[in-house]
Amino acid sequence: MGNYRNFKLTTYFVAQATARITREELEKQLAFMERHMRLDKVYLEPWRGELASHEQVEMCREVFNEHGVEVAGGLTTVIPTPEGDAPKARLFDTFCYNDPKMRAKLKEVSAFIGAHFDEFIIDDFFFTGCACPDCCGARDAFNRAHGISDGSWQAYRLDLMRRVSQEDIIVPARAANPNVKIIIKYPNWAESYQETGYNPAEQRKQFDGLNTGTETRDPIVTDQHLPRYLSFSLMTYFENMWPGHNGGGWFDTFDTHITEMYLEQAYLTAFSKPKELMMFCFQSMYDSMYTPALGFQLDKLDALLDHAGNPIGIACYLPDDSQGEDNVQDFLGMVGLPIVCTPYFPEDADKLLLTRAAACDPEIVDKLEAWLLNRGGDAMMTTGFIEATMDRGIQRLTSIRLRGRKISARHYRVEEEERRDGVRRRLCLYPTGDRAITLPVAEFRNNATWAVVKAVHGEESYGILLRDYYGKGRLWTLAVPDAFPDFYHIPAETLGRIRQAMPVGGVWLEAPAGVSLFVYDNDSFIVYPYVMSSAQFRVARLHVKGAKALSIPVTGARLEPLYFDGDEAVFEVAARSGEYVLYRIER
Repeated sequence: MGNYRNFKLTTYFVAQATARITREELEKQLAFMERHMRLDKVYLEPWRGELASHEQVEMCREVFNEHGVEVAGGLTTVIPTPEGDAPKARLFDTFCYNDPKMRAKLKEVSAFIGAHFDEFIIDDFFFTGCACPDCCGARDAFNRAHGISDGSWQAYRLDLMRRVSQEDIIVPARAANPNVKIIIKYPNWAESYQETGYNPAEQRKQFDGLNTGTETRDPIVTDQHLPRYLSFSLMTYFENMWPGHNGGGWFDTFDTHITEMYLEQAYLTAFSKPKELMMFCFQSMYDSMYTPALGFQLDKLDALLDHAGNPIGIACYLPDDSQGEDNVQDFLGMVGLPIVCTPYFPEDADKLLLTRAAACDPEIVDKLEAWLLNRGGDAMMTTGFIEATMDRGIQRLTSIRLRGRKISARHYRVEEEERRDGVRRRLCLYPTGDRAITLPVAEFRNNATWAVVKAVHGEESYGILLRDYYGKGRLWTLAVPDAFPDFYHIPAETLGRIRQAMPVGGVWLEAPAGVSLFVYDNDSFIVYPYVMSSAQFRVARLHVKGAKALSIPVTGARLEPLYFDGDEAVFEVAARSGEYVLYRIER
């Protein structure tokens, strides 16, 4: 593939550096990079609010080529306010696409880049939030013409950016170079795409490929508030959306004041089996402590991926242009449910996750019912999904009703079944969390629906994980806390029972929050404990159906079962924060 067996290592070189760097300085910076890692490719950017000269672009290309680095182009769609014009109502200097001068400049830049490169990528500022008078007027005219009466931006901006993609980038770039391939990079804030015009449903018909933003950074101080699991799950979403066209994952050094916050972006991106690992950007990597740290890990990741197949997991259905319970699937990934995402209803999956976002599909209840009747398997609904479908027939499938009540609890009742020596025992555990969390009350009818996990408050208990049978399948309902990070405060025994309901590849995990499980289609899986306060060193237990032993291919170690629980072998392993391990199932 390149300098690494399982991925190409790429970086991005911003326009301000392209415009000003000298050959000597570029050689010096490349020498630093080469001491720590082996670059395969660079995306050289001529425009980010200013345009580099032809001579500078060609000098940079020549230096990279001399070092054996492939060169493609880059484009960031930002522009300062033209001299003499009034400022626009916009963020980050993104284009106003109702300004003729700005659109003319974008056409010019696209033609310039197309003439210089056979491939270029568009950075994730290719959206519009402009609310200037011209944009407001264009929105209102569009909405009137399409019978939209609520004054919303979504439909207008989706249509606008579809047209701009074609008219201002693709057409001028291909006029300059008919063979140019154009890649769109989608940002990490997928739940907000439609509000600002990112339109994967249409743009995947227009562009030659895509790239995925996997930069999660510090979830507290950054604006996106993204769980680190997104670095994996968003990659699966785009690969399932357009198989074979997701070029890779793109992460950066910004707002990652703990080194592992940076490295974990790379780890989880790599766990998704990307074509490229893209480091943004070359300038931030130069003379940075993150560079040797990542370089040390790249060969380890490459060796690990030698033994990983294709990712599989609980299929989380996120239709195009959907929103609701933002990123809850990634919080569930952070507590050990192996989640993969798709914009298509996963009819062939045997494990489903339906969050409130899935309710954006007007036919979702009918699809779920048909799946349960005909395909069967385990489907998990969140309480947000049930709330959003109460007027669409979800009552056919469950006795659960949501009346707006809430409770606060830190004590739990967990039903378990254990089989040892051929004897089945029904156990009840009563774990306690480190603090109370607030949950919706899922009212249900006894013996029509059964609560497997309950939150205890005073002399009453309330369902957290509830089970219905329907058709050929099982329907699980999960009560989602008001604050999604409260999943991290649910005790390990409670989380273990939730995981047990949705095993993937016959594998589920007993461990505290802050440990993720990544499962592959070749009888392998990765366990990764994050560097966070809830995931200090722990002993974890792995339940693996049909296993005789586990091996660790990278080291050659072999693990024997601690005991057998029916057809499950149970293994005990060390889970050290920041250390990823791939296990191979021996049957």
